[in-house]
Amino acid sequence: MTENLARKLKEDNNGSEQGKITTKEKVSYGFGDFGNGFMFDLGQSYLMHFYTDIAGISAAAAAGVFSITKIFDAFMDPLAGSIIDSRIPGKRGKFRPVMMLASILLAVMTVVTFTMPDLSMGGKIAWAYGTYMAWGLIYSFTNVPYGSLASVMTRNVGERSIMASTRQAGSIGAQLVTGVAFVPILMLFPSQKIGYPITAAIMALIGIIGFWICYKNTKEHIKSENVKGKEKQSAKDYFRVVFTNRPLWCLILMTLFTISAMNTNNAMMIYFCQYNLGHVGLQPIINFIQMGSSVAGITLIPFLVRRFGKKKTAMAGLLIGVLADGLNFIIPTNIYTFIVLVSIGYAALAISNGVTWAFVSDTIDYGHWHTGVRKEGVTYAAFNFSRKIAQSLAALVSAGVLAATGYVANAHQSAGTLLGIKGTMTLYPAVALLFAAIILGLLYNLSDDKFRSVANDLNNGRWENGRF
Repeated sequence: MTENLARKLKEDNNGSEQGKITTKEKVSYGFGDFGNGFMFDLGQSYLMHFYTDIAGISAAAAAGVFSITKIFDAFMDPLAGSIIDSRIPGKRGKFRPVMMLASILLAVMTVVTFTMPDLSMGGKIAWAYGTYMAWGLIYSFTNVPYGSLASVMTRNVGERSIMASTRQAGSIGAQLVTGVAFVPILMLFPSQKIGYPITAAIMALIGIIGFWICYKNTKEHIKSENVKGKEKQSAKDYFRVVFTNRPLWCLILMTLFTISAMNTNNAMMIYFCQYNLGHVGLQPIINFIQMGSSVAGITLIPFLVRRFGKKKTAMAGLLIGVLADGLNFIIPTNIYTFIVLVSIGYAALAISNGVTWAFVSDTIDYGHWHTGVRKEGVTYAAFNFSRKIAQSLAALVSAGVLAATGYVANAHQSAGTLLGIKGTMTLYPAVALLFAAIILGLLYNLSDDKFRSVANDLNNGRWENGRF
């Protein structure tokens, strides 16, 4: 027991050999996802409502915009990853400059997506497709370098769990602010058609500030070293890095369910408050409680990971989410029980998603160790591919249920439509998180102890089949 503990401590220390990561860096890294959320979360939470209730696009057409655009986005991630991986690091690193520049362009496109010219219905739908696809392309060049950044900051298991917490805190913090502030700001304007782009511009500006804090205060400590040295690498190398990485594929499958569950919750909240609970003004209040509970929950991630390990912590969060969301569907609609259960479920999911960010960095190192080729951007892009497909699935479920149950914008809804909205908010996440827990429990085989061994090999110039 003493020898094993000594070995773990030694390997954890080795995890930071290639550069000491400061507390300021760990916290600043989380501001990247904080900035990201002020642009990404608007699309997940409010763009559907903008399309159906402000632009006048049908729910079925809006479902097509979201689902097809997200599939397009998913294929842009590997493109962005391969381009970024081919960059020669400068004095500011490989990932940070691309992230910062792309975030500024993303802010501009965030505002554009919440505008709708006076066009025919066909023209409006075409505008929605074009602007959201352009947004998605730029988002790939923002999010892929940001997500890859963590893997070149440290290999220390404990530090990565802290960074996963700060990243999730940034994400939930952005959801909290946008969820609470967006609708009240929007309602200050006499016309929501004018209010939407102005409110989006305010949020996007805060998003740029978040990315700037991350860019300014983080460093890329770990250098990319491949077995092939400086030789040109083929497409075969890219495929080996991704397709022989079992832990990565487990995360990809799991994420299809966790992210679709989270996004259906976010997209349907404004509908549930407006129609099932009877007042859209309840949305910021419920979001404040829900997101506040999540922020409190994710502060426990470092402790839970130290005590139980990453896999058990993530599994527990998923199963608690299944129970809370399932009960919320079964129990008759009541504002008090709804708030309690949706907050518990979302906080539990936030813990699982927070741990996932540490998993992703581990799979990048595992792929390097397993193949001798390090491709942070492509590996992260493969994971992000699943997030985009999950977002497409969430859009199909959310808008598809609205269309199938006869939703009519700004009107009294039928009992079937109200049940559909409730089921999408609660039952779908419960089922999705159950599948995610099964996948994680059966397929993920990169334990914390095994990762420490992998990190130790990499820090000493070794890979699975020899030395670099």
